[in-house]
Amino acid sequence: MSTASSLLRGGSASPRAVASKPAYGSQGEPLPSWFYTAAAIAAVLLAWSAVTGLGWVDPVYLPGPMSIIREFTALLRDGYKGSSLAVHIGISLYRTLLGFVLGVALGIPVGLLTGYNRVVSATVSPFMAFIRPIPPIAFIPMVVLYFGLSEAGKVVLIFFTAFNYAQLNAHAGAANIPLSYLRAAQSMGLGRRQIFLRVVAPAAIPQIFAGLKVAMALSWAVVVAAELVGAQKGLGFMISDAAQFFQIPVVFIGIGLIGLIGLLLNMLLNRLENWLVHWRGR
Repeated sequence: MSTASSLLRGGSASPRAVASKPAYGSQGEPLPSWFYTAAAIAAVLLAWSAVTGLGWVDPVYLPGPMSIIREFTALLRDGYKGSSLAVHIGISLYRTLLGFVLGVALGIPVGLLTGYNRVVSATVSPFMAFIRPIPPIAFIPMVVLYFGLSEAGKVVLIFFTAFNYAQLNAHAGAANIPLSYLRAAQSMGLGRRQIFLRVVAPAAIPQIFAGLKVAMALSWAVVVAAELVGAQKGLGFMISDAAQFFQIPVVFIGIGLIGLIGLLLNMLLNRLENWLVHWRGR
């Protein structure tokens, strides 16, 4: 008698019958996740090659994969506008990471204080609520006015972005500490300063990392806008300059590098989070 018939008649299936049933029909074990990822990437590349190879889109506007590879090889060999590709990547990373580190270094303490202390929150939060909706690129004219075309202006734009999201998430993490944690700390005789350092700050770390990921992604995106302001090097400069001269493969390469490097930066933050917040989910 089959397993299904036994169940319908009110009986129980034998352990052997249940265990021997494949999880996904007759195909056995499911394919690993990386297979689907690789298949999706291959499908996109195939469709891209077909669209450009069959002439459905003019290659002038959408270069094919082989054209991109040839241009990338040329950039690796010759660089762009007198600087190697590594220099363009390096200067963009330098601007982004410097602005990010400075913004986070100020944003996290301010956010923890506003989330924990009512007076500090009442003082600072209205200004943050006013500033936060303003996109960083709106400050470009002011940055040029106050800092000229120097590196400082570009770093300030990225600093502003990182500070906003680091402060917001640190505030949320500190403001949403379970009341039981605070009462337990008070019952142990801890003062406000000790509670802040030993309870509030550690408990807010997961929320802080959520803000760091958003801040890093947006900081890396804002570097493109920052490098539109008088920059002579960097991926943002490379993209904007190539677009002006209709060097579309270079534009695609610059965009692709920004996406790839942004992915790697996010992976590094994930690894750091897994190392620091090892207790999460346990």
